[in-house]
Amino acid sequence: MTTTDAALKAQLLARGAVDARLAACAQISAPVTSVYRWEGKIETSEEWRIVFKTTAERYPLLQEWLQEVHDYDTPEIIATPVAAGSAAYLDWVRRETTP
Repeated sequence: MTTTDAALKAQLLARGAVDARLAACAQISAPVTSVYRWEGKIETSEEWRIVFKTTAERYPLLQEWLQEVHDYDTPEIIATPVAAGSAAYLDWVRRETTP
């Protein structure tokens, strides 16, 4: 998962990851309001959240790619493990992320 400050940026990140087979799917959520401390000040901004569907094997490459293309100084890049899921869906994710 990551966030960015514009809908177009979110779409470009989502499409780029899927096109590179780093993710089988990327879901963009409507704007969220983020409140955070940055460089000693509390900031509030509107961000778009992108959830990438990938495998544990492809995650390191997805993270590396996000760090290269993201325009934030310190982008949020978080992975949440999947404890269970439908076999058909998980197989699809594997197929779509296989180069």
